[in-house]
Amino acid sequence: MSSDPKQWRIGIVGYGEVGKILAEELRAQGVKVAAYDLKLDDDRGGPLREHAGRHGVTPASSHADLATRSDFIVSAVTASQTVAVAEACAGAINQDTWFLDFNSASPGAKQRAAALIHGAQGRYVEGAVMTSVPPYRIKVPLLLGGPHAAELAPLINALGFAAKPASDTLGVASATKMCRSIMIKGLEAMVIESFTTARAYGVEDAVIASLAETFPSIDWEKQGAYFFQRVIEHGRRRAEEVREVAETVRDAGLTPWSAQGTAERQAWVADLAEEGLFGTRGDKGFARSADWRSEADRILAKVKGETKA
Repeated sequence: MSSDPKQWRIGIVGYGEVGKILAEELRAQGVKVAAYDLKLDDDRGGPLREHAGRHGVTPASSHADLATRSDFIVSAVTASQTVAVAEACAGAINQDTWFLDFNSASPGAKQRAAALIHGAQGRYVEGAVMTSVPPYRIKVPLLLGGPHAAELAPLINALGFAAKPASDTLGVASATKMCRSIMIKGLEAMVIESFTTARAYGVEDAVIASLAETFPSIDWEKQGAYFFQRVIEHGRRRAEEVREVAETVRDAGLTPWSAQGTAERQAWVADLAEEGLFGTRGDKGFARSADWRSEADRILAKVKGETKA
């Protein structure tokens, strides 16, 4: 393997929002990138194949195919697939290949994934993405953990990442991410529940005015629209992440009442999105609305219709 990261062959598992952003950023530097996603194997893969072709990304035929051709693998899938992807890659990974786990999974899941990669003589590093990726793209704040974290950080930072070693102990970086997500993903769910309920009673303006008085630094109209859009677009992935959050809380000895409720609300919105309540998902996702009220009205019409039925 070359000591120059820009000469690496990079493999991305999971070609969703995050995977495509990373591929675009790396290809813009001339780095060789291959990608594998289960959707590439079926009729959902058209837009992914088109994106890969446009950016010069090589589609792999399987996890094993990707692993054999990569010096550095990034796993960017939904939280529930964290260990499964590590297992699928471990069978074909080359000795000393880097494996960066970008997934929002619990410390326990990261430790299980690490055991698989290390058992195959790869070099596993847990990654904890500390905020939303799209605004920052490859420079999203990233905590690294595990015995190889300090060595990997400067290498991937040379590729444009903004990685910082958190601990040489696996699980510390992920615990930081999970505890943050109790708040952030919980706030998303609470805003949707609060604002939609306020809309039903016609008191949304008064509620937002009160919130603005208490938290004057937040533009609640803009933040509300952003939260609605992110959950509509990515509620399924968020629900899986918060189930990992709940597992993290449970492992600490607490009952994850808040996290469980957040996961249910996120999944509920994802169900509505998949039913087509918010329109048809295009190549760039759902049409974005600057007004959260239109989305709340759709939700209220749906639940009122179910009540009448």
